[in-house]
Amino acid sequence: MQFFAKTDQGKMRKMNQDFLFATKEGLGIFPNLFLLADGMGGHKAGDYASRYLVESLVSYIGEMKEESPIRCLDLGINRMNRELFCLSQNNGNLRGMGSTLVTAYVEDRVLFVSNVGDSRAYLFRKSRLKQLTRDHSYVEEMIERGKMIRGSREYLSYKNYITRAVGVEEQLAVDYFEEELEEGDLFFLCSDGLSNMVDHESMVQVLKDDADLEEKGQGLIDLANINGGKDNIALILVDPFGKE
Repeated sequence: MQFFAKTDQGKMRKMNQDFLFATKEGLGIFPNLFLLADGMGGHKAGDYASRYLVESLVSYIGEMKEESPIRCLDLGINRMNRELFCLSQNNGNLRGMGSTLVTAYVEDRVLFVSNVGDSRAYLFRKSRLKQLTRDHSYVEEMIERGKMIRGSREYLSYKNYITRAVGVEEQLAVDYFEEELEEGDLFFLCSDGLSNMVDHESMVQVLKDDADLEEKGQGLIDLANINGGKDNIALILVDPFGKE
């Protein structure tokens, strides 16, 4: 397994509120683990939320003895949700904070993904790109109900309104996905600073290029900045069958 993991401040933000963790060596009962969070809630609160979420979840998972990775992850995310919610209620500087979260790990050639918010996971296979997660956002809910057209002016106006995030409410629902992997597959996690600035066709062009994993990952980040870099950019690009 090989991976490339990086965050970038982008061109418009004064600080970076994206935070990530990546390991192929294993953590607790996980054979490998990739976490990516995008904080929200103001200058200090967003940075605090994403960092606290990822670092505390990593610590929790490393100590947890639960036999099922999915169960361990669900317990951990919900615990961090309660902790962040409590902190936001008791600290005026952190009030209203929250964070998206997208996670992934690979076991027995199966990719397991979870998400809260609009940070995404994608699978790249044979020059085709598939979004594995579904955004928890106002526009996606409206599209599902047939009340909005993707790409419309209204869609673009409300695209950043997310309907679910870690730490915003006392209770949290996490979505989970599984995908069988094949030789040659790549997958990646990203914040909306990448997915909002680089369209699928451009992503495919970068990923199918004859370059190493780091060059592909940096190419995606560079393209997001070339296209405006309006938000922080976070990316974890993984080759599950790659050798050093």
